[in-house]
Amino acid sequence: LGEGVSAGDVLDKGLIGGMTVVGKLFKENEIFLPEVMLAAQAMDAGVQVLEPLLLKSGGQRVKGKIALGTVAGDVHSIGKNLVMVVLRGSGFEVTDLGVNTPPQKFVDAARNGAQIIGMSALLTTTMQNMKIVMEALEEAGLKERVKTMIGGCIVTQEYADFIGADGYAPDAGSAVDKAKELLDLT
Repeated sequence: LGEGVSAGDVLDKGLIGGMTVVGKLFKENEIFLPEVMLAAQAMDAGVQVLEPLLLKSGGQRVKGKIALGTVAGDVHSIGKNLVMVVLRGSGFEVTDLGVNTPPQKFVDAARNGAQIIGMSALLTTTMQNMKIVMEALEEAGLKERVKTMIGGCIVTQEYADFIGADGYAPDAGSAVDKAKELLDLT
């Protein structure tokens, strides 16, 4: 930043780029969970520095309200928090529903004006809770009124299609594009 690199480039090319490498190395068993956690903590610290700058550079506010949460049973927050920062930096109003979020909390967010419900899961054992949230939105009569978007390192477009989610984002940058698409802002 001191050398004139934009906050967006530091996030995209530095932090996200670095975590992409970390993810690849972890997947290939070249590094292990302690190293991943250290990298995640460093990224979190960097994001905290960048967030105010990204919000300032967001430009014109996009008229979109998004509620993000990690589904019930899953306490991982790094990916969700990164998506939240990037969405806010792109002008979206984002409500953080936290981690281990019960289906009713997603339903309440939809009732309270969220236009997009975003769900994250890191574990295959908790991924099924995304489907439960989709069913809860349907039962509450909200599925047609709110858009849904899912993501997480184990989530795929195929799973999004299977549970009837409106969108899937494999990473934070894609989440912004998908949110704009879902709200017809592209």
